[in-house]
Amino acid sequence: MKKEVVKGMKLPDSPGVYFFLGAKKEILYIGKATSLQDRVKSYFTSDIDEKRSKLIEKMVLETKSIQFTKTDSVLEALILEANLIRTHKPRYNTLSKDDKSYNHLIITNEEFPRVLVVRGKDVTEKYSTSDVKYEFGPFTSGQLLREALKTVRRLFQFYDTNLPVGKEKSGLAKGRIDFNRQIGIYPKPQSKNEYSRTIRHIKLFFQGKKQKVIKELENEMMSLAKKEKFEEAGLIKRRIFALNHIQDIALIKDESRIYRDENRIRIEAYDIAHLNGNNMVGVMTVIEGGEVSKSEYRKFKISHFDKANDAGALQEVLTRRLKHTEWPLPQIIAVDGGTIQKNVAERVLKSHKLVIPVVAVVKDDRHQPIRLIGQKKLLEVHKNSILFANSESHRFAINFHRKKQRKSSLV
Repeated sequence: MKKEVVKGMKLPDSPGVYFFLGAKKEILYIGKATSLQDRVKSYFTSDIDEKRSKLIEKMVLETKSIQFTKTDSVLEALILEANLIRTHKPRYNTLSKDDKSYNHLIITNEEFPRVLVVRGKDVTEKYSTSDVKYEFGPFTSGQLLREALKTVRRLFQFYDTNLPVGKEKSGLAKGRIDFNRQIGIYPKPQSKNEYSRTIRHIKLFFQGKKQKVIKELENEMMSLAKKEKFEEAGLIKRRIFALNHIQDIALIKDESRIYRDENRIRIEAYDIAHLNGNNMVGVMTVIEGGEVSKSEYRKFKISHFDKANDAGALQEVLTRRLKHTEWPLPQIIAVDGGTIQKNVAERVLKSHKLVIPVVAVVKDDRHQPIRLIGQKKLLEVHKNSILFANSESHRFAINFHRKKQRKSSLV
């Protein structure tokens, strides 16, 4: 297939799975992508044999057409890729790596099933047919699969202990399970029916049936609401929101590309302003593609504090902001302050089952930035935009506070 033909294709700049097809429309190769547009075009370079391999170069030369399927997230692209490779067993996927060295996901057939990552050869060598309830894979990257499970765990808590639950041989092992329950990694003691429902949802999710999971959760939420169990219904509502807005920055394989593309990045910056606790306000400013998006700036009057409490006010602002599911979610959140503010923001995000990088902008006595706290690679690429967003939030907060202060002085 010629490079010119690919250039003319309307490939979306979104996650998905792509298919290289041969002369008889047979699938030669299946791959996943953060950006279908960039990923597919990356195969058609003069040095593809050096960047990838001679085998991949041969596959590209045999390719007569390319098809793709878009997904809502990189996580879902990873799952779809594994399911399709398992179904179609494309020649070049099989040749490029021995299936026994791929990673698989298994759900054990136990009273409290465990969700485990195992090598292909171990699926048969270490587990019998009766030991495994469900199996998914092969997954081409073990690292990405483990990152995916971190995201899935924020949606559904599951066990991944070395031994079946209840078969622990030491007090230390039992203590580790209890600790993991306390910090929300493992499910708290519950009925088998409830845990079985969780396992069913994990199974459906890895089968690529996210919408079926959402439909079941919506029915459960409505049932709880009718019984006036509003707190439990609210928890399910947040889970549905998280499923519909999967944040998978950690799964993006080609980080250098995505971080360089400023047009893809939405940064929300937050700041709190007050005078000794009086007329406390909070604001949100938005920078998209390195430019201000003033129509999306938001003001918040702080209602739960009558004295200075910047961390508490930030928690209130972020909690109120995340109730607005109609607003697009950012790729980066910038907070004015230090580790305390950063931790507060991360706790709020975790409570909403969201994974968004948080950066804290530390200031000196003259309110000038002196350092940033956050992911190193993120800061290297987006430092200027983060500082710009923070500067805007400070300016916007001060102006809002002054107007509120003037109004209260006239009363």
